[in-house]
Amino acid sequence: MRHISVLITACLLALLLVMLVAGLASAKPEAHVVHPGESIQAAVDAAQPGDTIVVIGGIHHETVVLEKDGISLWGDKAVLEPPTEPKEGPCEGAGLCVLGDVDFQNGDVSEYVEDVSISGFTVRNFSEYGIVAIGARDASFVKNRTFNAGEYGITSFFSTGTKVISNVTSGAEDAAIYVGDSPRANTKIINNDTHDSSSGILVRNALHGRIIANKAHNNCVGVLFIADAPGPAGEFDVNGNKVHDNTSACPATVETPALSGVGIGLLGANDVEIHGNHILGNVQSNPAALSGGVVAVRGIEGTPPTDNTVIGNTILRNKPDIFWDKSGSGNRFKPNNCKTSVPEGLCKR
Repeated sequence: MRHISVLITACLLALLLVMLVAGLASAKPEAHVVHPGESIQAAVDAAQPGDTIVVIGGIHHETVVLEKDGISLWGDKAVLEPPTEPKEGPCEGAGLCVLGDVDFQNGDVSEYVEDVSISGFTVRNFSEYGIVAIGARDASFVKNRTFNAGEYGITSFFSTGTKVISNVTSGAEDAAIYVGDSPRANTKIINNDTHDSSSGILVRNALHGRIIANKAHNNCVGVLFIADAPGPAGEFDVNGNKVHDNTSACPATVETPALSGVGIGLLGANDVEIHGNHILGNVQSNPAALSGGVVAVRGIEGTPPTDNTVIGNTILRNKPDIFWDKSGSGNRFKPNNCKTSVPEGLCKR
């Protein structure tokens, strides 16, 4: 009897092992291929969490919504343009939309969509966003190109850990890259080329992140932080960027004064460290607008800039190189390689 019991136990263990191996095999991530004329959204809907979707060429007229964890979406010379009939809901007017479960009344995220990556796409002419993360954790947007978005080229709302790396984005009406409504943003914006937009990089109602080795040029503002309602903006490391020739004019809005020719703007921002940047040739085209290589002023509702550090930068050929309205406390503006400032003396060592 004991021999039979041992034999049965061994058989059961072997069966469990076979079932486990089969289960692991069935759970193995798969690759899906989308060809020209086929639906990207259909492939996303058919995919399981962790799968990879490769889109090979073609111009695809659709808004693609990703709501599953771990999806990797790769474009190989693939272009996304607006559909004939816009998709309704929070992703309306977007090209590629990573969407978690968000209460838009209070901004609470009940469930993040996690670890989604999007790479290699050209996204153009969407009315709101080229690529957007809404309620995402650790989303990655790498080596994409976005053009002529009605609001933002690449953006994240109510998200944390977003990585925006090595993209080219231009022609956005509000900002080429935007981080907003994210008190724990922890965003990394690295090695992007942002140009011919209102702002190259815009941070509003968001804290914690890094803006490293980007190019921001031919905008109204290269890099802009806006505090005041609905929340603060700051605690970012801004390092090694080339911010140059931002000379166009932005009209005044309810959130900002009229700006023109601003390299890096700190409108009520706090704890931003600006170091090792080249901030060159930012000259206003509207003489009545606020301008300067680095501008530190109160926000539109009166929040002063506080505890910002601007040191070790080359800030030249701007008008002026540094502008500070003398508000706030704990702000440090030297040493830098610069020549002109308002008030005078900020460029003296």
